[in-house]
Amino acid sequence: MLKNKELPQKQNAFKRWLFSLGPGIITAALVFGPSKMTITSKMGADFGYSLLWVVVIAIFFMIIFTRMSTRIGSVSSVSLLSLIRQKFGNKVAIAIGVGIFLVTASFQAGNSIGVGIAIAEASDTNPLIWVLVFNALGVMLLFFRSFYKLMEKLMITLVALMLFAFLTTLFMVNPDVTETARGFIPSIPLNSMGLVIAFTASCFSLVGAFYQSYLVQERKRSRAADAPLENAQSSSTTGIIILGIMGSVVLICAAAVLNPQGIKVTSAAEMAKALEPLFGSYAAMLFFVGLFGASFSSLVGNATVGGTLLGDALGYGSNLNTKIVKVFIALVMIVGAGVALKFGKLPLELIVLAQSVTIFLVPFIGMALYLIANDKAIMGDKVNKTTTKIFGALGLLLIIGLAISNVINMIN
Repeated sequence: MLKNKELPQKQNAFKRWLFSLGPGIITAALVFGPSKMTITSKMGADFGYSLLWVVVIAIFFMIIFTRMSTRIGSVSSVSLLSLIRQKFGNKVAIAIGVGIFLVTASFQAGNSIGVGIAIAEASDTNPLIWVLVFNALGVMLLFFRSFYKLMEKLMITLVALMLFAFLTTLFMVNPDVTETARGFIPSIPLNSMGLVIAFTASCFSLVGAFYQSYLVQERKRSRAADAPLENAQSSSTTGIIILGIMGSVVLICAAAVLNPQGIKVTSAAEMAKALEPLFGSYAAMLFFVGLFGASFSSLVGNATVGGTLLGDALGYGSNLNTKIVKVFIALVMIVGAGVALKFGKLPLELIVLAQSVTIFLVPFIGMALYLIANDKAIMGDKVNKTTTKIFGALGLLLIIGLAISNVINMIN
C-alpha cells in the first residue's frame, strides 16, 4: 500500500524536476537552430572528429554566463535591462534591446526556411507552404493566456524529440570510439579556423545567456506555486549541457558518415539526404525530425527573445502575457516569414546586417551581464565568486577576440 502511495509522489517529483529545467531547456532550444546544425555538420564533414573539443570550450563558457544570468533573474525583482538602465543609463539599455531585436529579426528567416525544408523534404511538398503554416502556428501560440507555460512544454517536447532523433541516428552510424575520444584533444586542422570561430560564436551565445534571466523571472511569475527556484542554477546548467550533447552528436554523425566519403555539406538538410544511401530513408527521416525540432524551437524562441527585449527596451516591460510584448514577438515571426517567402533564403544583406550588429553588440552584452553579476549592491551574497570572475573575464576576452576576427573577415 505504501509503495502505491510512493509512486504518484515520485512521478510528481520527476514532473517538478522536468519543468524546473524549463529556462535552461528553452535557452538550449533557441540556440540550437538550423544554422547551428549546418555549422556542426560542416565541422564533422570537413574535419572528422577533430573539432569536438570546441564544443566543450563553447559550452563551458556558455554555462558560466548562463549561471550568472540565472542568479540575476533569481535575485532581482526587475529585469536585467532595467538593472542596466539603472547602472549605465537609458541609452545603453535601449541600444542593447533594439540591437537584440534587429539580430533576431534578421536571423528569423533562417529558422522559417529550416522548418519549411524539414517538412517539405520529408513529405515531397513545397517548403513555402510549411513556412506559412508554422509561422501562423507560432503566432497562434501567443493567443494562449499563459504563453510561458505553453512555450516551456513545447520546448521540452521539441528538445526531447531532437535528442531522440540525433541519439538514434548516432546509434545507427556506429562512430569510431577511439577517434571520438581523440577529438576532445585540442587541435586546429588546416583551414578550420573559420568554422571554429563560427561555432564558438553561435554556441557561446551571450544573447541566449542574457535572456536566461528573463526566463527565470517569467517562471517565477507563472509557476510560483509549483516550481521553487532553489535549483535554478543547476537546472540551467543541465539545459546547456543538453545543448552540448546535441551539438556533439550531430558533429559525430557527420564525422562518421560524411568525412570518410569526402562529402561536403552546405546545409543541415544535405546532411539528412547524405544519410539515406547508407542507412535508408529511416535515418534521413530521423535527421529531418531533428531539423524540424531545431528549426521550430528556434523560430518560437528567437522571436520571443527579440520581442521581449524590444518591449523592455521601449519601456513596455518584459511580461510575456503583455499584449504589446506579444505584438513584438509576432512582428519578429512575420518579418522572418516574409523574408523567407520572398527570397526563399536568408539574403546576404540581412546576414551582413545581423553580423555587423552582433559583432559590436555581443561584447557589450557580455560586459554588462558580467558587471551586474559582480555588483554586490545588486546581487548581495549571490555576487560572482572569484572563480566565476576569472572564467567570466576569460569568456569576455574570447568574445572580444571573436568580434575582432569577424571584423577582419568582413573587411577582407
